[in-house]
Amino acid sequence: MPYDDSPPPPESASSVDPDRRPFFARRATLVVAAAALAPACLAGWVLVNVLTGNGGAPRTPAPLAGQQPHANDAKPNAHSAPPASTAAGGSVETPAQDAHAGDPTPPPGEPTGAPSPRPRGPLAGKTVVVDPGHNTGNFQHSREINQKVDIGTGRKECDTTGTTTNSGYKEAEFTLDVAKRLREVLEQQGATVVLTHTADRPFGPCIDERARIGNEAAADAVVSIHADGVSAGSRGFHVILPARVSGGAADTSAIVGPSRDLGTRIAGNFARTTGLGPSNYVGGGTGLVVRDDLGGLNLSKRPKVFIECGNMRDAKDAALLMSQDWRQKAAQGIADGIVGFLGG
Repeated sequence: MPYDDSPPPPESASSVDPDRRPFFARRATLVVAAAALAPACLAGWVLVNVLTGNGGAPRTPAPLAGQQPHANDAKPNAHSAPPASTAAGGSVETPAQDAHAGDPTPPPGEPTGAPSPRPRGPLAGKTVVVDPGHNTGNFQHSREINQKVDIGTGRKECDTTGTTTNSGYKEAEFTLDVAKRLREVLEQQGATVVLTHTADRPFGPCIDERARIGNEAAADAVVSIHADGVSAGSRGFHVILPARVSGGAADTSAIVGPSRDLGTRIAGNFARTTGLGPSNYVGGGTGLVVRDDLGGLNLSKRPKVFIECGNMRDAKDAALLMSQDWRQKAAQGIADGIVGFLGG
């Protein structure tokens, strides 16, 4: 067959195998394609960041399920909630926090430092001062608490140690526990609650200062919490009301009537909630006693009562006073009386 040295006919573009194209032709094609895709990718990236609010900031990927964060991963800030721990039964438990340890972190959209809203309730806008009787530190400060202070009608010791049960449970421990429980109940009803002390001081405060705290707070109601220490067999609670006194800094004329109303409401609710009856040794079965020798009442300018929640020296009463469940009932009974007095 004769040799044909003429060039082969040119191939059409559609018939050429792409892998057989010259290298420079393939590179040119890729450059054109990349140039066409770049604006579209950029526009898509901008759109995603605008919609998500990322702003282009680098994002730390979330760990996969079951994967622990690396030690060098970003740590939560100081306001982040602690991670929940899983209990043996599979339920999630979070550590309990004191409601008064600090303000919670505001939710998104609220300015940092904004006060948390107080629950609305029948006591919204009301201020209640709760006075836990005595102080456990008084036992170590007998000289200080024996100093006399003016109670208007005379002079009386700054404070006393309070009593104890036969097993050594102090009245001051009882009163502070009930006071904190009462504060929580009242705050849930919307009240602003002031405690005269939280055992954060070595002794006291003195009885005149306790009255002054309620006056300066312009309290709508003041309750001083105590437990009695009389002979065994003497049982029950009683509420002490201020007598009408006038002398020196003492003038109870404006508070005698409203204090009686407050005390009557507390007595009724306390008996109903705790199941403990009125005192069988004072008050004639009414649960109400009037006294003119208590500086905390004489110097008060706000409606105020004392409540002796039971007798620590009687075994049956003492068993109630040492019960956490009963102390919660005591706090609830006092709170219910306050709510009724303040028109809730």
